[in-house]
Amino acid sequence: MKEIEVVIDTEEIAEFFYNELVRRGYVPAESEIDDLADIMFEYLLEKCIIDEEMDVE
Repeated sequence: MKEIEVVIDTEEIAEFFYNELVRRGYVPAESEIDDLADIMFEYLLEKCIIDEEMDVE
């Protein structure tokens, strides 16, 4: 299987959740969206879909 590099941005996840929730009739607070983005990131880590690496330059 070929390995690809994917960058996961929790701000992008938060924006996606916000837009989808608003589209469905919900009006979430910013703190709720940040929590959802963090939960999603942790889920991806737990399922080994992503591997947390920090690029230090």
